[in-house]
Amino acid sequence: MFTRDYPRACNHGRPRSNQSVVKVGTLSQLYRYPVKSMAGEAPGRVTLLEGGIAGDRCWAVRDETNGGIRGAKKFPRLMQIAARFPGSVRETSPPAELSFPDGSRALTTDLDIHERLSDFLGHEVSLWPLLPAEEKDHYRRGAPGHDDMETELRAIFSRTPEEPLPNLGLFPPEIFEFESPPGTYFDAFPLLLLSEASLASMQQRATDSRFDVRRFRPNFVIADTPGGAAFPEMDWRDERVRVGDAVLKVTVECPRCVMVTHAFADLPKDPYVMRALVREAEGNLGVYARVEEPGTVRIGDTLELLS
Repeated sequence: MFTRDYPRACNHGRPRSNQSVVKVGTLSQLYRYPVKSMAGEAPGRVTLLEGGIAGDRCWAVRDETNGGIRGAKKFPRLMQIAARFPGSVRETSPPAELSFPDGSRALTTDLDIHERLSDFLGHEVSLWPLLPAEEKDHYRRGAPGHDDMETELRAIFSRTPEEPLPNLGLFPPEIFEFESPPGTYFDAFPLLLLSEASLASMQQRATDSRFDVRRFRPNFVIADTPGGAAFPEMDWRDERVRVGDAVLKVTVECPRCVMVTHAFADLPKDPYVMRALVREAEGNLGVYARVEEPGTVRIGDTLELLS
C-alpha cells in the first residue's frame, strides 16, 4: 500500500554548543498522507516546514450533507483509498494520485473527483485543497452524528460505557469549534511519532489482534530506543528532539480513535485493538509534536533529546 524510497541513511543534525544531547532512537520509517484519512506514501526523506511535513494532509473530504471536513471517523471507506504525489511537492496542495480498491486511479484535481468519491463513500462529499486559515467557515465543525455529546465522543473514540474518555483539555482549544486548526487538516498537531517498541509492546500484550503500523498512521517510526521501556516516546513529552536538520517540540500523547479498529487492505475490522489500548496504555499510542526548527529529515537519522 505504501511506496518506498530509501536513500543512503545519514544524519545532518548538529547539536548546539550549549546543549547536551541524548540519543533516543533512529528514524526507521517515514510516512506522508496527501489526503486526510487515506493511505499514504513512504518517501525516503521529507522537508519539515513550520506546519509539518510538506504535502502531509493537504487535501481533505468535506461532507456536503452535514457540513464539515470529515475523515475516516465518519467515512471508514476513505482508508481503502491510497494517495501519493506523482510529482514533486512544491506548492501548498499539489495534485495527488488516488488508487481505489478496484485498481482504478484518479487525480485530486479531476473534474469528476467529487462524484467519484461520493459514489465510493455512498454519501455526497467534495474534495478540497487547503484553504487559508482566515476561511474559518470551511474548517468549522459540521453537525454531530448524535445529539448527546458523550455518545458522540464515545463513538469517535470507540470507547465502551465503562471506559474513560480521553482528556481533551490537553489539546488546542480551537479543535472544539473547528474540525482541525484552521489552515490545516490535522486533527490537532502536525506530526505523530511512534516507536517500534510501543507497537511491539502492544502486540505482546494483545496477541489476538494485529498491531500493524498502518492502523496508527504515524509520520515518524522510531527504532533503537534505549532503556527497554514499553512505551519510550511517552518520556519525551514537553521535550525538544532533534532529527536530521529539524528540531521538534513533543506535545502530548495521542489518544486513539475508532479509525484504528477499521478494516482496510488486508487488516480486518477489530474493536479489540481499542480494548487492548485502553487496558494497557490508557487508550494512547504515540506522541504528537510541532516543528520548532524546519529542515530536511531522512530515514536513518538519529533522534536526539536536547536539554
